Amino acid sequence: MRREDMRKGDLTRQKIIELSAPVFNQKGFAGAALSDLMAATGLEKGGIYRHFESKQKLAEDAFDYAWERAMDKRFEGAAAIPDAVDCLIHVIRNFQDRRAGLVPGGCPLMNTATEADDSNPRLRVRASRALARLIRRVRSIVQEGQRKGQVRDGVDDAELAVLMIETLEGAIMIGRLQRSDAPIALACNHLIEHLEASVRSVDRQAIAPASSPTRLIRAAKRQRG
Repeated sequence: MRREDMRKGDLTRQKIIELSAPVFNQKGFAGAALSDLMAATGLEKGGIYRHFESKQKLAEDAFDYAWERAMDKRFEGAAAIPDAVDCLIHVIRNFQDRRAGLVPGGCPLMNTATEADDSNPRLRVRASRALARLIRRVRSIVQEGQRKGQVRDGVDDAELAVLMIETLEGAIMIGRLQRSDAPIALACNHLIEHLEASVRSVDRQAIAPASSPTRLIRAAKRQRG
């Protein structure tokens, strides 16, 4: 629903979600006190619970909002790229370069999945659904590429999607612990090399332009050799 079409009560509810999302994403469900939510929203307890039946419900809606923002950033510009492998590379680069604009606190999927694994089954379900949606999005790009002859027929779209996601999410976690961008840069470069060497169809490799990742990787290998 567009913001201009919302009623006043709906607008207030949406604003509470948007202002609460950074609190949950940074502190987690257990660590987010009601006083934190009141400070973030500028509302008293009654003002928050007038729109949400519980802190749990607010946390679930805040996660959905944070994840929607993350998905928009991850796939920003991807729909305009006609070649599937180039599209996947673009998505990988988005993980690396488009972290500004996310809800403060980092990746909501990783944060929520880690905290809610055993302690909050309802949030765990939300995180599981978000992961499944991300996997489907990547798989659809691979499948479309196979239909167009851009991706090799033997590539397993489900395995490739999981490989990409687990590599990127794991690199983000290590980078946060080490306070360094090096792990995500390393992961992105390895994934791109894998896409060029083992996923892009041989015919597409042959016609890749001189400035493409394929040619650049091959040139780098020749220099190292």
